[in-house]
This record gives sequence, C-alpha cells and structure tokens, in this order.
Amino acid sequence: MTPLIFDIRRYSINDGPGIRITIFMKGCPLRCTWCHNPESQLPEVQKLYTASKCIGAQDCIEVCPENALALTPKGIVTDTEACNLCGKCAGACPTKAIEMSGKLYGVEDLMRIIERERVHIEHSNGGVTFSGGEPLMHPGFLVEMLKACSEKGLHRAVDTCGYASTETLLEVAKHTDLFLYDLKMMNPVQHKKWTGVDNRLILKNLKVLAETGAKINIRIPFIKNVNTGIEEITGMAEFVSKLKFKCRSLETAAPGKPIVNFLPYHNIASGKYKKLEMLYNSDEMDEPTAEDLKTAAEIFGKFGIEVEIGG
Repeated sequence: MTPLIFDIRRYSINDGPGIRITIFMKGCPLRCTWCHNPESQLPEVQKLYTASKCIGAQDCIEVCPENALALTPKGIVTDTEACNLCGKCAGACPTKAIEMSGKLYGVEDLMRIIERERVHIEHSNGGVTFSGGEPLMHPGFLVEMLKACSEKGLHRAVDTCGYASTETLLEVAKHTDLFLYDLKMMNPVQHKKWTGVDNRLILKNLKVLAETGAKINIRIPFIKNVNTGIEEITGMAEFVSKLKFKCRSLETAAPGKPIVNFLPYHNIASGKYKKLEMLYNSDEMDEPTAEDLKTAAEIFGKFGIEVEIGG
C-alpha cells in the first residue's frame, strides 16, 4: 500500500550526515505525548486550520461541494461528518489558513523530486532520509524507495522508533545505509504511559539490528520529568553499552561504539495540535536544563559512550 506523504524537507541537516532530503510518511504505531509531528500519527489525510491566518474571505465556503464549512466568530468551522477531505477549501484559501496534510506520491514522483536536490546532496556527502510517522509501517513502499535510491548511488537513512516486526526491520536493513533509531526509555510501564506501547519489541529489535552490523545512530528524546532521572539514564546507558555492534556506527564513532544523540525537548508543537483540534497535554513535560544534559552525558561517559547534543 502506498503511504501518504505529509512533508518533504529539503536541505535537511539533522536527519543523517551531510545535506539531505527527508521524506515524511504518515502513520505511526506510537502516540508519544511529546510528538512534534502530530499530523504524522494517522495514516490518512487530515485538515489543519490556523485561525490567526483567516481573514474571513469565505472562498473556502463557496468551493466546498459538501457545504461543510461555516464562518463563525471563532473563524471557519468544519462539519467533520459532512467533510470528505477533498482539499478544495485549502486550495481556495488565499492565506493558507486551511491546509491539507497527506498526499500520494509514486516512487517515480519522489525520485524526480530527490534528483533535483542531487547537487546539494553530492557536495555535502548527504543523502535521503525516510521518516514519519513510522516508515516501517509501509515496508513494501519503503524498500522500493530504498532500492531506487541505491540505483542512483544515494545514501539512504531510515528514521524509526523500532516498533515493527523483526522480519520487517531486517528486510529493510538489507537496503539501508544508516538507521536513526529512537530510544525513549527503559521502564516498560513508563514507556507505555508516555507512548501508548511497551518497549520490549523496540529493545529486542535494537539488539538484533546491532548484531547484523548495521550502522545505527541512537537518538534519545530528552524530556524533563519523563526520562531524565538518574535511574532511567543509567538504565539506557547500560543497555546501549551492552549492544553487540559489529562495526562502528558512524565514521566519527570508535569501532564497536554507537553514536548517541540527546534531542532536548522543546514545546514547539502545541500550535500544530491546535490546528488539528487535538489535545496537547504538556503539564508534566518540561525542557531539560544544561545541568540535566551534562549529568546524563557524564553517566553515558562512565559506560564509555560519547554523547552529542542535538542532531
């Protein structure tokens, strides 16, 4: 099944080495409380509305074939039962107050877009990154894209939460040059509380993937009051130290050692939740302090693991 694409980010420098183009697929099996791409979670087309951009032009109302829109004191309101998500309202909106998230692209369509970025990719030793959502939810399409990139000599990275069948992960690994693998926390109960699933499959898959010799960049979303406690950090550091890497994870890592990135939490996604009319409960979450990051890095250092902040 061909997935919907909700974003194509050109000139990306945080999704693998060099300058990259990142393809974001809709659909994710997790529901991370801190998710900064809430439009990625559902594998279907969604409508976003920004009231502050609306000038009340009513072009959207006039073109709606289902009469699903109305202008109110609070702005444009959509009757979700009547709306068929055709996107005509978004196309007619002069200020882009209405946007549609999710568009179908074929492999050839995406490759044409990727090829236009080749000059930046080649000059920086960059490549193509597949993200989401969760790209492993669409293994058939993902493998097709990875093969197509290989034929063009493009470096391929897959950004994953690791929550997929081990068979799927290993098949994708045959066609992937680098994994950006999320490690959120070790406590399975807390993992389920914050993401909606426990982490046993995720941890198992990371162990198996390391043993294959795959290049892996482990990325830890670092969220105060969620996973910044000493016990949690120590557990993650110990787990990573015991992974049996058969190769260096990246060129800058020592042989047999992974690259680990802490990704500090920022409350920058609340606006997206509002556009989607989704609840964003950030009460328990906070941005980590410089001291939090230093302490965590020191704990990882005791296990012989270097940490980079950001990336």
